Amino acid sequence: MICADEKSQLQALGRRHTPLAPARGRAGRFEFEYHRNGTLAYLAAWDVHHANLFDRVEATTGIEPFGRLVEQVMTAEPYASARTVYWVVDNGSSHAGKTSIKRMQQKWENARLIHLPVHASWLNQIELYFSIVQRKALTPNDFASPEELAIRLPVLRRALPPDRQAIRVDLHPPRPRRATRPHRPPRTPARARRVTV
Repeated sequence: MICADEKSQLQALGRRHTPLAPARGRAGRFEFEYHRNGTLAYLAAWDVHHANLFDRVEATTGIEPFGRLVEQVMTAEPYASARTVYWVVDNGSSHAGKTSIKRMQQKWENARLIHLPVHASWLNQIELYFSIVQRKALTPNDFASPEELAIRLPVLRRALPPDRQAIRVDLHPPRPRRATRPHRPPRTPARARRVTV
């Protein structure tokens, strides 16, 4: 099962003044004025059961860039020889509608495209990975060029040892425990007050 999506319109914003790193007794300082240095798109596919990540940086999103991501996954093992590979996607324009389902099955016989309900893209587990990338690699946004941004995007994969190309992050959030009430002693009936005269 592959969860896939694209993070579009990633802007390389160059700050007008150099940020100041945090120091003792002072928080980091970041300039709010910036120069726009271009945009990129980041496409990623996450194998839910094997924790394998496939990602690529493209100039823009669309049918062709998404097709290149699908080809990157479907030509690798075990997906090339798998009986069925389920692709979970939202209803983005790159892979929306019945046409995208036909296009996928014509190109890859063992691929099945499954669309999430409309306005429910948060159910796609790749969104959890994108939130990690946003926090760990793209914040604060201070890039002089799109090329510098492209180098930072697959930062989580490069941070791993060379023998582990898969990101071993548990994207399944723990189930909340059932709320238990603290132990209380049984209630005793209120004693009748003695009135003394």
